[in-house]
Amino acid sequence: MQNFEISVLDLAPVKQEKTIHDTFQDSLSLANHAENLYYKRFWLAEHHNMESIASSATSVLIGFIANGTKKIRVGSGGIMLPNHSSLVIAEQFGTLESLFPGRIDLGLGRAPGTDGLTAQALGRNPAIINQQFPRQILELQKYFSKENSEALVRAIPGEGLDIPLYILGSSTDSAFLAAELGLPYAFAGHFAPEQMEMAFNIYRQNFEPSEYCDQPYIIACINGVAAETSEEAHKISTTLFQAFINIIRNDRKPFAPPVDDMDNIWSPMEKTMVLQKLRYTLIGDQAEIEEQLKSFQEKFNVNELMINSHIYDHQKRLDSYSIFRKAKDAILKI
Repeated sequence: MQNFEISVLDLAPVKQEKTIHDTFQDSLSLANHAENLYYKRFWLAEHHNMESIASSATSVLIGFIANGTKKIRVGSGGIMLPNHSSLVIAEQFGTLESLFPGRIDLGLGRAPGTDGLTAQALGRNPAIINQQFPRQILELQKYFSKENSEALVRAIPGEGLDIPLYILGSSTDSAFLAAELGLPYAFAGHFAPEQMEMAFNIYRQNFEPSEYCDQPYIIACINGVAAETSEEAHKISTTLFQAFINIIRNDRKPFAPPVDDMDNIWSPMEKTMVLQKLRYTLIGDQAEIEEQLKSFQEKFNVNELMINSHIYDHQKRLDSYSIFRKAKDAILKI
């Protein structure tokens, strides 16, 4: 098993009976906790029109988190690039990198991060997305380059800054693109695990070294719920299960506290659908997490594991990341 980094994906989850201000303070608290535990990076994901997720103004929230931390890398997991002008994103992340040198990542996705009607309100044109997304990545690379200083359109701040780009995906399409461009690749296994193994194989087999990355670099994002006991871990994981039930039912309400029995909430068909989507979710006490981490790495051998923990109680969420840190360290000492 190769050494691997661990990182945090945060969606700025809004919980029942909590305000969005509370959500942002919890995100900052989690980022500080992750930094103290030597997590590699802390990413925030762009979503829109969801009562349960408050990370819509992703660049603004990245600035808030970076300002409240000292060393951990902070970035987007990701910016949904076709929702934006390439120039505006170059300027925003150029500003962030200028404020927090050497700490900003720019993860890029092509999905809308929302429903179809909201995607229209964002100005997306679905007919050109497959051509637009690769072109915009090349535009970003141009805006960030020193060579663009003679161009008529320049990104200031942004020009000449070393801001790492990462391609995000939830299917095999972005695996081909990341391999072709020679960029690191992050897969959304926390909600779309079906094609993860195939996507990693495609990326590795087709990777072309570039000035940005000389060999494949893979980040797998998965859900993780750890606690002192297995029983507690499985109980607090019901917040995650309920969140996926809400997705199936097209209900965007805030995250709910854990329950004793999910069978009172989901139907047998919904249970099957949720468990299929959460097939790579790691749940348990430290010993169980160690075994699940080892099993995952033996299968996928990724460079980095990015953990998303939908846990209602904030302290238990912090505790979960502490247990993952201990579990990762333990298996690498074996």
